[in-house]
Parts: sequence; C-alpha cells; structure tokens
Amino acid sequence: MDTKLLEDIGLTKGEINTYLALLKLGSNSTGPIAKESQVSRSKLYIILDKLEKKGLVSHIEQRGVIYFQAVEPKKIKQYINEKEKKLKELQNKFDKFLPQLETMQKFAGKVQKVRVYQGTKGLITAHEHSYLTLKRGDEYYALGIPKYQPSEHHLYWQRDHIRRVKAGITIKMLFNRDTDRKILKNRNSYKGADARYMPTDIKTPAYFMIYNTFMVIVIASKDPLTIEIESREIIDSFKEYFKEFWKLSKPFKQ
Repeated sequence: MDTKLLEDIGLTKGEINTYLALLKLGSNSTGPIAKESQVSRSKLYIILDKLEKKGLVSHIEQRGVIYFQAVEPKKIKQYINEKEKKLKELQNKFDKFLPQLETMQKFAGKVQKVRVYQGTKGLITAHEHSYLTLKRGDEYYALGIPKYQPSEHHLYWQRDHIRRVKAGITIKMLFNRDTDRKILKNRNSYKGADARYMPTDIKTPAYFMIYNTFMVIVIASKDPLTIEIESREIIDSFKEYFKEFWKLSKPFKQ
C-alpha cells in the first residue's frame, strides 16, 4: 500500500504503521499491535498517545488490560479539516504580525545596537536600562501588553511602578482587550500611570516598551525572550503607531 498520502497529511511512519495495524487487527492490546506494526513497545505507547490526540485511535480498559482501536478511516478527513482550520488561524495571526516585521526590515541598517536576553532576569536587566536614559519628567510607552504574564512578572512590575513614581517618570500602557480588569485597575493605582485597553482586538506574540532611543520587545512566557533595540528611526516609527492607537483608546473606568 502506498502510504505517502498519510505522510503528506502529517503522520509519521510509526503512526501510519500503528494505525494500519489497528485497522487490520481491530480492538487489541499492545502485544499484537507491536508485532503487526513492527514498532517496539517502548515507542508504541508514545505513538498510540499521539494518535489518540489526533482523534485517530481510541481505547478502553477491560479487566486491567487496555485495548486500542482505530477510528473509522473517514475520520482522517476530519483530521485534515482541523489541520486546515488551524493553518488558517495561523495565517490570520501572521498577517497581523507581518506589518511589524516589514517595519523592522524597512529600517534595517539603521539599528545601532541589538541585545537579546533570556528569562525573567534578562527581562529585568533590559528594563533597568530605562532608568539610565530616562530622567524626571520623561514618559515612556508600552504597547500590546498580553493577557498572560507569569506571576513573578506582575510582582516585579508592581515594585517597579513604586520606583518609577519616585523617579518622577510617567507611563502610558495599552493592554490587550482580554486582559483581566484587575491588572489595569492595579496599574492605574500608581501615580503617573495611565493604563487602557487596546482600541482593537489585535493581539501579537509580543509587547513593546518604547522610551528615549530604545525599544524593548518582550515575548511573554515563563521563560521570556527580550530583545532590546537602539535606533532613533525605529523608535520614532513605533511612537507614531502608539500615538494612533492611544488616540482611539478610552480611559479605563474603575
């Protein structure tokens, strides 16, 4: 049997052999499945788990023995449709992110310095640089802050706002619209902070902090990636983006 089509839709050879073995055997335990598929038992459980997550295999337990069964072949079409749906969603997200990449490419060669930091400590190190360049009375901006941030990040930002107030620096922040209201209420409780929701449902994989001649890009996660860019041209461009979003935003109602 030519199984290339099954490979083309994203199944590995081990998954294909296991699925075909189950079609031939019907409901069965791992011993006969391993023999028919020629997949070692050490790998078989992993493959069966992946096939179950793809909706191509099910299992039942009888008298302490687990029996696996292939779903009917027409369900493969449903699997293809789900992959197509996820691909379209990914394309839509990329279409929204593409202008940012194109803007960065436009100013290629005008970047003076780029630094990349890994982890929470790296994020803090990058942000600490703002206090080396900003002075009392200055303002900086944060754009596209996501719903998700690890709890230790929230604790750091709360402590940092106290420090920012003492330094006499103000900040304008635009959060993604699905962010918990409690977070915006907290940020607005600090003097010199104006936190609002984005005026659109646009969401990006990263958020941006803009100050002086620096832009800090943060990809929020438990192990964040932070990119610090020094470039007057890029900063001026992103400031304009921020100002347009800010004009359309509304003050946060407590």
